[in-house]
Amino acid sequence: MSIFNDAIKNFLRPIEELLNDDSISEIMINGPREIFIERKGQVTRTKNVFRDEEDLLSAIRSIAQSVGRTIDQQNPRLDAFLADGSRLCAVIPPLSKKGTTVAIRKFSQSKLGLNDLINFGALSKEAARFLDICVYLGKNILVSGGTGSGKTTILNILGARIPKGCRIITIEDSQELQIVQEHIVSFITRKEDTGQNIKAVSMRDLVHSAMRLRPDRIVIGEVRGDEALDLVQIMNTGHDGSMGTIHSNNPKDACTRLELLCLLGDTKIPPDLVRKMVGSALQIVVQAHRFSDGKRKITEISEVLGVDHYGNYIVKDIFKWVQKGKDEQGNLIGEMIPCGYLPSFFDLIVVNRLPFPRENFLMPEWAQVQLKVKKAA
Repeated sequence: MSIFNDAIKNFLRPIEELLNDDSISEIMINGPREIFIERKGQVTRTKNVFRDEEDLLSAIRSIAQSVGRTIDQQNPRLDAFLADGSRLCAVIPPLSKKGTTVAIRKFSQSKLGLNDLINFGALSKEAARFLDICVYLGKNILVSGGTGSGKTTILNILGARIPKGCRIITIEDSQELQIVQEHIVSFITRKEDTGQNIKAVSMRDLVHSAMRLRPDRIVIGEVRGDEALDLVQIMNTGHDGSMGTIHSNNPKDACTRLELLCLLGDTKIPPDLVRKMVGSALQIVVQAHRFSDGKRKITEISEVLGVDHYGNYIVKDIFKWVQKGKDEQGNLIGEMIPCGYLPSFFDLIVVNRLPFPRENFLMPEWAQVQLKVKKAA
């Protein structure tokens, strides 16, 4: 048994049952005596505890050592992966006042598809078919949402719908993507280690390398730095069908955040030109959201049509989730509806003989009434 597995078995024994429970998606440790879990979107406290702070800290130090990292006063933060692929993030005192704080994000071993999102109520059949068409036609797609909203899951599902024969290159800070494809190459960044004389390799470095390796589609796990500018340039220079995720609250904000990330670093491109580049590069934004009842849904599928003469992004909703009410258990009741907007590339759907009629974009009458009431209020 490896040192890594020994650390899991011996030092993480207080939460071993939680790690083995497939229904738990995240384990949150706020010091040795306070452990929470997330199950089906709901966060609850468990009875599991570590013996003391030293016991918990020893576990984290052992995991750090097993992956060639150090966590101490000089390096008080750790990002690592457990043997099953789960991601572990830790912060130790004095940065963490409650004691060693840990979050373990567990990734589902089952491969989900668009039909699963439909069955979960996260997406309508028409919207799922439309997303499938967008991937097939090579539209540049950005999945937007907050932490824990399901962005990576959606990106995995969309990536799996890329047509066969495409050479896909994925680029990530940490290995989270699990895209099931025949011809896929995965790149992961590397942190600097001065003690081992190892230089850092950034997302931007890997994007530059990917461009020279004949990709058909480039997928970036999460856009969070100056690599955003390279992604935008990729999208604008003939590499159709590129994808990524970004932290944002709605499709228009996703455009603005991507613009801000493009301006990081030493870029000398004027901001107004960057904005036009973003508006030209992005085509579809898929907005994910986690609601108060713990359910994750796709709330908006929108088309980006560039910027207007005032410099504002033009974003049109194609499909949108509309809440109808709330049941006695606190579950939100709603439906994903078409918004009455015909995408600018509808002619491509027609000429490619894809079975998606114009009627699928018509907003139902009940939604027209409800949305008008909301606007009036």
